[in-house]
Amino acid sequence: MSARRSPGPRRDRRSPWCCCATVTARELALMRPSAYLVNTSRGPIVDETALLDAVREGRIAGAALDVYDQEPLPPDHPFRNTPGILATGHVGYVTDGNYRIYYEDAAEGIRAYLAGTPIRRIT
Repeated sequence: MSARRSPGPRRDRRSPWCCCATVTARELALMRPSAYLVNTSRGPIVDETALLDAVREGRIAGAALDVYDQEPLPPDHPFRNTPGILATGHVGYVTDGNYRIYYEDAAEGIRAYLAGTPIRRIT
């Protein structure tokens, strides 16, 4: 499957990045019925309506999503209750190792700042 930009790219108003739907109904139609789409990158690269249609109609087996056009995902969003779609709360990066590094680095930074020797300074 090759990705392409869809006609009439849209800009994510919440981000300085230009995010265009590159996975549209056309790309979803190229997938096998046993395929799953996984998106942990940027929500707007997937046409949400086309994805819902593809899953609901059985044209693909399902999707696992950690990012969305709108975050947080609204309580009534169809991704929350459509069989075949696993929707997580933008926590795909969470591992014990990542948290350990994050919190250890944060604590180290606070201790250094309080001691008058700040580290990781942005200049």
